[in-house]
Amino acid sequence: MTTYHAVEVEGLQVFYRKAGNPDKPVVILLHGFPTASHMFRDLMPVLEKDYYLIAPDYPGFGHSSSPDRDHFQYTFDHITDIMEAFINELRLTKYALYVFDYGAPIGFRLAMRRPENVTAIISQNGNIYREGLGGKWAAREEYWRNPTPEKRDSYRIAFAPDTIRNQYVDGTKVNQVSPDGYTLDIAYMSRPGNDEKQLDLIFDYQTNVKLYPDFQKYLQEHQPPLLAVWGQNDISFIPEGAKAFKKDLPEASIHLFDSGHFALETHAKEIGELMLSFLKKVGV
Repeated sequence: MTTYHAVEVEGLQVFYRKAGNPDKPVVILLHGFPTASHMFRDLMPVLEKDYYLIAPDYPGFGHSSSPDRDHFQYTFDHITDIMEAFINELRLTKYALYVFDYGAPIGFRLAMRRPENVTAIISQNGNIYREGLGGKWAAREEYWRNPTPEKRDSYRIAFAPDTIRNQYVDGTKVNQVSPDGYTLDIAYMSRPGNDEKQLDLIFDYQTNVKLYPDFQKYLQEHQPPLLAVWGQNDISFIPEGAKAFKKDLPEASIHLFDSGHFALETHAKEIGELMLSFLKKVGV
């Protein structure tokens, strides 16, 4: 069964879910925006018999500490620092990484820092290629080049309840997505002060795109086993991002599902079963 914990990391409380036997191989599950570790609630039961699963909430997300911007820099580098310290605190030295959305730039930073620790990567709509960027990213890159206060304010729409709900249901069949996930995310995103923290991360996302060549070089040099499981109707990270892994990892396994950005909401069992088969095949 899944249990719920918190550990102090650099003065912050980092909440995490865990499941499975600590003697089994480790899989660290890294969530995206605007969600938290609850996105793995249906996946973990599929995997827990064979793997030891750890799913943290980042600072500013879910049930982890959400320090003021005056005392915490909301950047992807800094969140990676906290996740690295969290992994060290739990004394995890070998692990597969499941990376989704924001979890991809965080997970690939971790992998570059400690390539010897990473046994495999599962990327679920976790993009590291320019060909995987959907149409909305042109406007975002213009914002990064010319970051006016007005453009920053325009991204507050990302936290609107309808926007969050649409991230879940766009690209899925009618009545397939439970309201539980997006209702919880709406509550998380509406907490006082959270909007400015999230706007900081939207602006800092440019650092991830700049690191795409480095992430790709990591793949080329270390050739980690990789499974890409993608909601093919995602308009943020389009399927070309999944297919692009083959450029650097010819043996990568690519699977597209008739779903959207949050593919676990509709295909958790199928993705879990693919992961079990893949991880066994590559010896994890």
